[in-house]
Formats: sequence, structure tokens, C-alpha cells
Amino acid sequence: MDDFDHMDGLDHTGIRIRAAGPADIPAYLGILDSAVAWLVSQGRTEQWGTEPLSRSPRTVELIEKYVTTGWPWIAEVGGEPAGMLLLSDGPASYVPAVDEPERYVHFLATDSRFAGLGVGRALLGHAVAEARAAGVSLLRVDCFAGYEGKLVAYYESNGFRRAQSFTAKDGTWPGQVLEQRV
Repeated sequence: MDDFDHMDGLDHTGIRIRAAGPADIPAYLGILDSAVAWLVSQGRTEQWGTEPLSRSPRTVELIEKYVTTGWPWIAEVGGEPAGMLLLSDGPASYVPAVDEPERYVHFLATDSRFAGLGVGRALLGHAVAEARAAGVSLLRVDCFAGYEGKLVAYYESNGFRRAQSFTAKDGTWPGQVLEQRV
């Protein structure tokens, strides 16, 4: 069971998760830009580069695609967009599909102003609840596996297990697919 009051969307920490839509695309891009700025400030430029993702036509196209064809969610703290998660029924083209229904996590990110509040964990808990409600028993995600696997460990701490490794971007971007039975 998750920690959400399904009547108002608030979890026990005051994080509100709500369905998002096309009007939230600027907020999504702002959250991603904040995450990139934080990564750059930490010297971690291999995951998402050094430029704001809002300047990447490919990223904007993907956000628009998943917002209109998937299940977009936004987390709010004090009424402000604090985090984002996009769910779809399958992975991006660089990850092999599976032969069963699934929900796939795309673009889980937290605005750096809200780091440490559990926004990402709340969004992943919501993704689990959404998959269960849809009668889907597999939730998958892929992530950057560099930096000593810190992001992989984060997903593992949220109930995922490693499924397969891959390399993207001409062999320069180590990735990991993780999955969770829900």
C-alpha cells in the first residue's frame, strides 16, 4: 500500500502528485533545467550534458510525446512544481521491449530547490500505484549507470532490481535497465 491519500493526492510529507498535461510542459522543462544545473554544479556532466535540456529539440519532442501519449505526473510542494515523472506503455527505442504489458518510467526528475524532500520517492510510489491500478505488474526504468552507479542504487532503494546493462550515445553513456514487479 502506498502513502497517498487518494482523496486529495497528498502524501504524508505534504507532496501533492497530480496528473499533468500539455500546459505543464514549461514546468517539466524547468524541472529538467534545474536538475541539469545541479548536476553541472556537482561536476556531473556525463549524464545530461552542460546545457539546459529545454534548449534540446529532441528532449522537448520527447516530453511532448510522453505528455500526449502517456501518463504524465507532476509533484508539487506548497503548490509549486517540484518533480516530474512520465509513464508510458513501453521503453525508448534503445531498450528492448518485453512481451508483457508494462509501465515505463521516463524523465523522473526533481527541481533542485526541493532536493532531499522525497519527491522522487513519492513519484516512484505513485508510479507503482498507477501500474497496479491499471492491472500491470511490471514497472521498468532505465538510467545513467556512471558515477559509481549512484542513480542505479537510488532506484534499487526504491524497490527496483537490475535487469540489463546497455551503452548508448556511441558507446559513451553507460545505462542500466531496472524493473520492479508490482
